[in-house]
Amino acid sequence: MDLSDLIQPTAIMPALKAGSKKQLLQIMAAKAAELTGLPEREVFDTVLQRERLGSTGVGNGIAIPHGKLPSVKRITGLFARLENPVDFEALDDQPVDIVFLLLAPENAGADHLKALSRIARLMRDPDMVAKLRDTYDAQALYAFLTTQPTSHAA
Repeated sequence: MDLSDLIQPTAIMPALKAGSKKQLLQIMAAKAAELTGLPEREVFDTVLQRERLGSTGVGNGIAIPHGKLPSVKRITGLFARLENPVDFEALDDQPVDIVFLLLAPENAGADHLKALSRIARLMRDPDMVAKLRDTYDAQALYAFLTTQPTSHAA
């Protein structure tokens, strides 16, 4: 699974300003609603409900919030690089500054897990994470996320 199948250039937020986890998720839900036509509240509630099960802050300043919605047509991703890290109740207690939001249809099953796995694998690459942190240009961020060496194939 290639990330270019999940994320569009318009879904990149290179300098998102948020003061809290909740505000961050609200801003990303609003952007997801704009890109997908889904109700913003439905996106926000779904992602927040998933967060209540346990933080999607995976460590090293990275979070991968996600949720399944019946009205989502296809797996959709959004990427945000935060101007200032926010507390995300992450596994390592480190604040988060890189967020990849993933929305999937309710029946996505294995594809949803493959997409999460693909994102997690990419975010475990220290060189990639350094590039994402050092870049403020949306087009460059999109290129980093979607242009992968074949050794990273899913």
